[in-house]
Amino acid sequence: MSSAIQSILDKATQGDRLSFDEGLALISSHDLPAIGDAAHRVTHRLHPELFRTYNIDRNINYTNICTAVCDFCAFYRPPKHAEGYVLSKEELHQKIAETVELGGDQILLQGGLHPHYKLEWYEEMLSGIKSAFPQVNIHGFSPPEIYHFTKVNKLPLKTILERLKEAGLGSLPGGGGEILVDRVRKEITRGKVLTDDWLDVHREWHKLGGKSTCTMMYGHVETLAERIEHLERLRQLQDETGGFTAFICWSFQPDHTEMAHIPPAGAFEYLKTQAVARLYLDNIPNIQSSWVTQGEKIGGLALFYGANDMGSLMIEENVVAQAGTVHHLTLATIRRLIEDAGYIPRQRNVFYEYIDQYPPAPGTTLPELPLARPADDHTACASTQNTVVPMKADNELLTILN
Repeated sequence: MSSAIQSILDKATQGDRLSFDEGLALISSHDLPAIGDAAHRVTHRLHPELFRTYNIDRNINYTNICTAVCDFCAFYRPPKHAEGYVLSKEELHQKIAETVELGGDQILLQGGLHPHYKLEWYEEMLSGIKSAFPQVNIHGFSPPEIYHFTKVNKLPLKTILERLKEAGLGSLPGGGGEILVDRVRKEITRGKVLTDDWLDVHREWHKLGGKSTCTMMYGHVETLAERIEHLERLRQLQDETGGFTAFICWSFQPDHTEMAHIPPAGAFEYLKTQAVARLYLDNIPNIQSSWVTQGEKIGGLALFYGANDMGSLMIEENVVAQAGTVHHLTLATIRRLIEDAGYIPRQRNVFYEYIDQYPPAPGTTLPELPLARPADDHTACASTQNTVVPMKADNELLTILN
């Protein structure tokens, strides 16, 4: 390892903010053990507690109809497509009821950019959910959806968010972030929100007192410098608002997409990108592991590369599954991965508040929940093979770990 890289890592572990050039130097480096160790040290400084967390929710895609054209997406269907769908109120509520029965406290509610539905349709959906399930947090509508609502309804962003919040929206996901650089966004998608407007959705939500998560999907057409630019834009907004609770990154899943010719980024690149994010995003408190795209082994290993949270035990996941990657874990497996890393597993909500009993009541038995299962047949793409894909790891990473 060069002395320059060591100096940057020392700076980060001491709690000093990294510059853009220093972030770029780290993401360009191949010294994964040193970068991972520094990220782990920073995680322990931010989270000295003995707990590592997870939550139980369900990713409900209320529609797959979308006017945007994203080359990386295998899930969406254009308007009037034979495989397009919109969930009925009965189907939606049944999915939420199942989630509650399995111990979930939240739904991740997202869809495509539907061309016709007005804001009142979404307000009715939210209020109906909160009326039937007042205890469930609605982590809903990605920034591209929210921005789309402003265009369809010809209303200001603040008005849209105020009305959605009043109807029952509890928190905002970071979906549709991809890479927050307009060059990249214009190359891989058409008809979708650009960088400044994506950030403005979160900014206005934070001004209303709301919390949200932020994301990055890497490993396609972006440069390493553009990954750091993405992190820089998130860090700047967090300095301004403080509204992000967590950051999640995952590698682009190319199968069944228009970008299937791009080789998938492996475990080495995932762990390095997450570790650099932990070092660079000094003002975002939590980093989630992405076991959904990386699988059990690397998902658990992520707890040593900057993550302090195993993310969601998604009872249902559709979008990544449509791209051919389906990893099935159980609640017991997630808890075991946390314990194997030397921590005590705790269930949390979206605001990173513990919602379980600790220590557990005597005789408590944890259910073996089937997680991250694909959508029901009527909502799934007929051409997608919903098979389990073995975890892929770079040879370079395996050499380091052996």
